Amino acid sequence: MLKLIGSLAAKLAARLDDRDPVFYAADVLLFAPSESGWHVLLIERGWAPHKGKLAFPGGHVDAHETSEQAARREAAEETGLDLSEVPLDRIGVYDAPGRDAPGRDARGRYVSVAYGAVLDEMPAVVAGDDAAAAVWMPLRIASRKAGRDGFAFDHVEMLADAMVRYQLVGEAL
Repeated sequence: MLKLIGSLAAKLAARLDDRDPVFYAADVLLFAPSESGWHVLLIERGWAPHKGKLAFPGGHVDAHETSEQAARREAAEETGLDLSEVPLDRIGVYDAPGRDAPGRDARGRYVSVAYGAVLDEMPAVVAGDDAAAAVWMPLRIASRKAGRDGFAFDHVEMLADAMVRYQLVGEAL
């Protein structure tokens, strides 16, 4: 009986709660050099919102995992990469009100923790899960596409922050 009362009280409290929900996500930015210059790993979104736009592998943080674990899982699901042995740096926390503004994310407010790493080489990638494509794109081309509204969400800010962190700003010119 107490369990039933507790459940009903929780449901009533949820209905009376006037706060907007905040969703928790993680993204991963990977860079690698080649003879032709630096590359960044991108996916093409296969689903709305932003279907067809470029983004970094990422997605929701599940209840049983940290944001770093989610970033590794999402990279594996969307690109086939196993990052279990790759040290990831925290690039930033993206939580500004308005990330869900028109042109950003219509699903509601998301807080995303972005992680990054510089790899020694570009391992082969295979699109999976909600990624229509996965590709190592030359950083110069990715930067141009970012400047022309070619990226989903606020991933252009994540790219800029990661490029500063890894001292790759001059590589994008």
